[in-house]
Parts: sequence; C-alpha cells; structure tokens
Amino acid sequence: MNNVVNLKNTTTWFHHRWWQLVFGLVAMMSISSSQYAWALFVKPLQASLGSSLAAVQVTFSILIVLQTWLSPLQGFLIQKFGPRLLISAGAILTGGSWVVAASVHDLAGLYLSYGVMGGLGTGIIYVGIVGLMVQWFPDKRGLATGLVAAGYGFGAIMTTFPIATMIKNSGYTNALTLFGIILGLTGLVVAQGLRRPPKPSGLPGQAAVSSSKAVSQSTRNFTSVEMLKTPVFWLLFVMMTMMSTGGLMVISQMGAFAKDFGVSDVLVFGLAALPLAMSIDRFTNGLTRPFFGWISDHIGRENTMFIAFLLEAIAILMMLAFRDNAVAFVLLSGIVFFGWGEIFSLFPATLTDIFGTGNATANYGFLYMAQGVGAILGAPLAALLHESTQSWVPIFGIVTVMDVTTALLAFFVLKAWRKRMGTQPVAMDLAASTA
Repeated sequence: MNNVVNLKNTTTWFHHRWWQLVFGLVAMMSISSSQYAWALFVKPLQASLGSSLAAVQVTFSILIVLQTWLSPLQGFLIQKFGPRLLISAGAILTGGSWVVAASVHDLAGLYLSYGVMGGLGTGIIYVGIVGLMVQWFPDKRGLATGLVAAGYGFGAIMTTFPIATMIKNSGYTNALTLFGIILGLTGLVVAQGLRRPPKPSGLPGQAAVSSSKAVSQSTRNFTSVEMLKTPVFWLLFVMMTMMSTGGLMVISQMGAFAKDFGVSDVLVFGLAALPLAMSIDRFTNGLTRPFFGWISDHIGRENTMFIAFLLEAIAILMMLAFRDNAVAFVLLSGIVFFGWGEIFSLFPATLTDIFGTGNATANYGFLYMAQGVGAILGAPLAALLHESTQSWVPIFGIVTVMDVTTALLAFFVLKAWRKRMGTQPVAMDLAASTA
C-alpha cells in the first residue's frame, strides 16, 4: 500500500473519464457490424460472385487477421500520435471498406475492401479504445474494458434487422453503401472527443481513480519486449486463441449451420429464427463483457474465466443436442455468446494487471493477435472441415474441448503463474477524476 496514485482534476468536460468511456463505447459500436453482421452478407456474396463458401469466408479471416495481427503496430502508433488522430483514421477506413465492397465484382476486390480496409480500420479503433480504458480505470479495469467491449457486441443489435431487411428488399450492395456511410461517420464524430488520461503521480503510466480502493496489479510497467519473454504471456495467448477460435466458428458459420439444421426461417415469437438469434446473441455478447468484467473485479480473473468458459461449453453441447428445435437454437445461441464474449474484458484486464498500464495499448496489441489466429481456425478451416465431413458435429465437439481446456488452464495454471509475477495492492486516490 506504499504506492499512492493521484490525478489532478481537469477543466474540460470531455476529459472526465466517464465521458471518455461513453466516447469509447460509441466508437466500438460503430465497428461491431463489420464482424457480427458479416453472416448476413455471406450467402448474397456467394450468389453474386459465384464463389464457394470457403472462398467467401476468407474475407472474414482477412478482416480479423489484419484487425488483430497488426494491432501491436497500431497500439504503438496510438501511443505515439494520440487516440483522436488514429481512431479518426480507423473510422474512415471502416466505413469506406463497406462502401467500396458494395461495388466489387470479384473475390480480390472483396478481400481488399471488406477484408483489408475493414481489418485495418476496426483494429485501430478496437486496440486504441481498450488501451485507453485500462489507463483511465485502474480501479474498475474489468468493468471498464467490459463496457467498451460490450459496445463491440451491442452495436450490431441496432443494425442486424435493418441490414437483413435492406438486403431482402433492395440488395446487399445498397445495404453496404448506406450502413458504411452511417457507421464511418459515427466513429469519426466521437473520435474527436477522445483524449489520453492526464499524467499522474505514483505508478508510471497510471491514471487516477477515486477513493482508497486497493487494486491488485503489477508494481512495474513491462515493455512489450519484456512481456514477450515471460511464459505467462504465452499462456494467455494460447488461452485466448482457443476461446477466439470457438466463438468465431459459431459467428462466421451461424447462417450456414442454421440453414442445415432447418431452423433459419422458422418463426420464433413471430420472427425468423436466424436474425432473432443473431440479435439476441449481440445482446448477450455485449452484456457478458461488463457483467463478467465486474465479477472478475470482485472474485478474481481466473475464477471468473473458469465459470464463464464452462458455461459456453455446456451451451454448445446443448445446442448440438437440440439442433432441430428453433426455440432452443435461439435461446442456446444467446447463452453460447454469454459464455464467450467476456474474453474481451477478462483477457485485457488480466494482461494489464500483470504487466502494468504504462505500455498497455501496445502490450494488448500483442495479445489481441490471438483473435487473428482464432479467425484462421474458426472461419475457413471450419468451413473446409464441414465440406469434407458434411457434418457440424466435429466442429461443435472441437469448440467444446477447447472451452473446457481453457477453463481448466485458467483455474489451475494461470492462477499459479500469475502469483509468481508479483502483483500487490496499490492504493488509488480517485476523488479528483470522478468529482
């Protein structure tokens, strides 16, 4: 309790950390549809381009790989040039990727627009916002990262049905153009209010917080090079890769397996099962991030991981068992995402607890690359496996095994390894930034 972190109050209203969280939340909402509404475009793109499912799904992998594998560089640039400039560029790239994709006539054009432009744009915004929040909220790190990560899940709730309706009524090209403009402008506007936290006294790189709450965190700030030399980072990387793979298998193939199960167009509560399930999934995928982030602030990151990851495993098995029941499909898909989406609050919070906040944005960029590995395994390879086996059972089985394995690693291995890294309680003076 020897380190006390203080932060002088700021005079500009948008410097208040809760306003920064609002801006970050909206920015994340503006990029979520690139990933979570993708399934709506797959079948129309297949028909328009005359391509196989696996070939079209390469676009999704490019999007996620570039969103994640370039994130260390993006994190470095954000730390160097500031969030406003870089996140503005990310918003322009993200919206532009949809607009350009609307006019392409071959796979190469689709890959370069929706994949490359979209991956670069969404990656800049995602890593930048998470990196800002772990610095603004050292006392509520799980909750704050969960809330902005929730925006990445919740954002698509508002676009899923409108996009699906527009595709049906006027075609996918009009949907891409209109929503690309809307989403790009939204991200660009809120980026203008984003700022770094003021420099505090006490721990280097640590933002101010309120009251005298004790926060368990690293007593030093690791550089990215130092972090990459530790076994605990690579354990986190493997764990996040496995969880990302399972979730992305479900996200990218949901439209395909719902159709094969014969439930996609069945009415549930008066609505078609597939878009209804996707809307509920976006809600639970968003809700779980602040919920389990808040839980982890109180019972510990590893204990929370154990509970959440096992929840997803159980839901996956039940979805497979009741795959011909449209109601079960809708409800269980929501539980699957409630057990998956929290990885985007738990992993960055855990990483920053262990390695400090001074280089949080760049450090999380390296861990976020695990999402890119998961995209390679979860989208095209899952499609190829389905095409070779003509069954979804092996894919659901793989997801279940990875969920259970990661839960056990969190509880029995990560918890012990983390203790060796030497975190200790640090007293936080929060009154200035929350007044």
